[in-house]
Amino acid sequence: MIRYVASLSYLAHVLGEKSIVKIAFLLYHWPVLSETFILNQITGLLDWGHEVDIYAKSPGKEPVIHGDVERYNLLERTFYYGSASERLPANKLVRLTKALGLVIKHIRKKPMPLLKSLNVFKFGRMASSLGIFYTTIPFLGADKYDIVHCHFGPNGNLAVLLKEVGVIKGKIVTTFHGEAGYTRQKRYEKGFEPLFEKGDVILPMSEREKQDLIKLGCSPQKIVVHRMGVDLSKFIFAPRRPRDDGKIHLLTVARLAEKKGVEYGIRAVANVLRKYPYIEYNIAGDGPLRSDLANLIDTLDINDEVKLLGWKRQEEIVELMKRADILLAPSVTSEDGDQEGIPVVLMEALAQGLPVLSTQHAGIPELVQDGKSGFLVPERDVNALTERLEFLVQHQGLWPEMGRAGRDYVERHHDINKLNDQLVQLYQRLLDGGLP
Repeated sequence: MIRYVASLSYLAHVLGEKSIVKIAFLLYHWPVLSETFILNQITGLLDWGHEVDIYAKSPGKEPVIHGDVERYNLLERTFYYGSASERLPANKLVRLTKALGLVIKHIRKKPMPLLKSLNVFKFGRMASSLGIFYTTIPFLGADKYDIVHCHFGPNGNLAVLLKEVGVIKGKIVTTFHGEAGYTRQKRYEKGFEPLFEKGDVILPMSEREKQDLIKLGCSPQKIVVHRMGVDLSKFIFAPRRPRDDGKIHLLTVARLAEKKGVEYGIRAVANVLRKYPYIEYNIAGDGPLRSDLANLIDTLDINDEVKLLGWKRQEEIVELMKRADILLAPSVTSEDGDQEGIPVVLMEALAQGLPVLSTQHAGIPELVQDGKSGFLVPERDVNALTERLEFLVQHQGLWPEMGRAGRDYVERHHDINKLNDQLVQLYQRLLDGGLP
């Protein structure tokens, strides 16, 4: 047993009171270091004794992977469906010739899904172009699962398509991570119609996203808010107190992309450094904006105080948090409308007693209690970030109280063991004919 689980439902599993559920996770890229929310679900379900496989379009691109991926041998449970050998060839003759070979190879074992994928009366050009046929091939043999749990809405649409051709048979559960608000802003209201109609249950991670899903046309009866969580046994609570040397350690953990708002955090720190030069600011993560942020740090002449650390393993992130005094997470809505769900790194920070400075963005106000466990300011407001950060620097006596409030909130609402227990109960209700 890798994770200690203090749960009555877990004991019920050990005693055989609950049946084992076979689950397929349908993802984009795997493993992805920043997507610990998915990893926590998978490892928790394995600890519960359930069977889990992972279907992903491609491997993640980060140079390091989370230690639990190795400890649980998760790559041995992973199937990649986006390899070059399985993609739809652009050349029509090559496409047809290759398809004939695949039919000969698979027709005896799985004739019906292949035939259904070619039904032009039902699927139109998607079938006549052989697009659905090539989509189906990697999933032949995936009809053994009770539950197909999709992360991100487009993967839910894919699961609905796969179920229509008969290549999967399980109940379709789809978790949204902020893309509902993004889709609504981009006016792609019809983008999830297949999923809303034929998916079995939709799991937003926040009440705000639930409302976005309803505005997109999803029936409220199909929606269950299911929050992401953290393994509290990995995050030891330690109240933050002033240091003897007077230094203050700030930390940001984020992919260096626009919606993380790291630029605004850097500018706010630069402002505060003018009055309080004993601040150190570490930024763990990498991404497309790294060179731009490095240039900004250089332009502001704060290279000695602000460091871009690159990707770090989860164990290293935990250590960085142990040494930090305040977590800075200045998330924003990107220019194209992309948003966060609720960043798991905020849960991890609160669990360890870190006061948090973040923004009034997406589902973050449902996690960070403004004025209690941290502060929230408007998006892209450097002046407000500066003012609240300066307040935290000046009022270090508030840190322990804020840390305790954050830990208490995460224990009540974001304990991964409790949440995974709720998830299994949801699976069981679906399989027993409950929910929509």
